[in-house]
Amino acid sequence: MSHSESPVPPTAGTAVVLPGTGSDACFAEKAFGAELRRRSIIPIAVDPDPRGVVASYLTALDEAAENGPILVGGVSIGAAVALRWAYDNPDRVVGVLAALPAWTGDPRGAPAAASARWTASELRAHGLDTVTAAMTASSPPWLARELTRSWSAQWPDLPSALDEAAHYRALDVDELRAVTVPVGIAAAVDDAVHPLAVGRQWSREIPHAELATVTLEQVGDDPSVLGRLCLATLDRIVPVPNR
Repeated sequence: MSHSESPVPPTAGTAVVLPGTGSDACFAEKAFGAELRRRSIIPIAVDPDPRGVVASYLTALDEAAENGPILVGGVSIGAAVALRWAYDNPDRVVGVLAALPAWTGDPRGAPAAASARWTASELRAHGLDTVTAAMTASSPPWLARELTRSWSAQWPDLPSALDEAAHYRALDVDELRAVTVPVGIAAAVDDAVHPLAVGRQWSREIPHAELATVTLEQVGDDPSVLGRLCLATLDRIVPVPNR
């Protein structure tokens, strides 16, 4: 297919960006905010309601789109929710920013879903402080800082939020093939929880999509690399009309 090097269409004056499982608006802002503002796009980073994560995301997306088409995006399950909303509302969206996609279709068997289920069970069994300490001991310092903050804010509803995410059905392959809007994808080459294979599958099956890769160390050093990569790939996939 033909591609244009044009920037994201100027109709996308607002972008709604959604955090991943157990994460928060602060990290979504770090990931996408700087590059969106550089392009004169207003970012709306959404804090999940842990009592109804997906519902809170959909409400934010619907409200933001009341005044015209928007750019949507997210990290992990945030990317999956954003993509499904775009699939369901193609006339209300100009593009999708998908960072670290976690699975396609049914979440059963996906590493991210298994991790969320296990963490929820550990939190119920041992409490926030113990599980946070164990997570901190086994995670890169940047990730430990991010999750310590967001987990604390979502407690005591965090386990139910994790369980909800673990059961979320993302678009399947047939649905990916029917996505009509451009999708810029950033996936990590060394992330076992968000496999590169998923990013490759999304970029292969979505008609107007491209993939850029990153390392977790790069994300830790500067989370805004996710937004830069997603928007740079989106720049390259705005289809050229009638050519």
